[in-house]
Amino acid sequence: QVQLVESGGGSVQVGGSLRISCAASGRTFSRYGMGWFRQAPGKEREFVAACTYSGGNTAYADSVKGRFTISKDNAKNPVYLHLQMNSLKPDDTAVYYCAAASTMYGSSYPSQYTYWGQGTQVTVSS
Repeated sequence: QVQLVESGGGSVQVGGSLRISCAASGRTFSRYGMGWFRQAPGKEREFVAACTYSGGNTAYADSVKGRFTISKDNAKNPVYLHLQMNSLKPDDTAVYYCAAASTMYGSSYPSQYTYWGQGTQVTVSS
């Protein structure tokens, strides 16, 4: 049974940091690209960051570039995907979703992902 379980969300003040994680099991996720998306109330789901199967190549939305870092740990079982978020802003408030593709590459398009987690809430307050 495939499972993507996010953790680490919470509330933080403007300028603070938070790390969220996703535990992926039920498939050989070390072979597949993964990514993070987010959805704020009343808005569409948007791309945040993605990486290739090894985690060696990464991509970021312009809005988070330089502040967020995606990483993938294939050495553990389950495989872990992390998102380190620094210099957080109120606009970063959203539910963050972990996603896994069926190819070795990540993508900024939600349609390229096969599996999704249930989401974790991140709230940034001023």
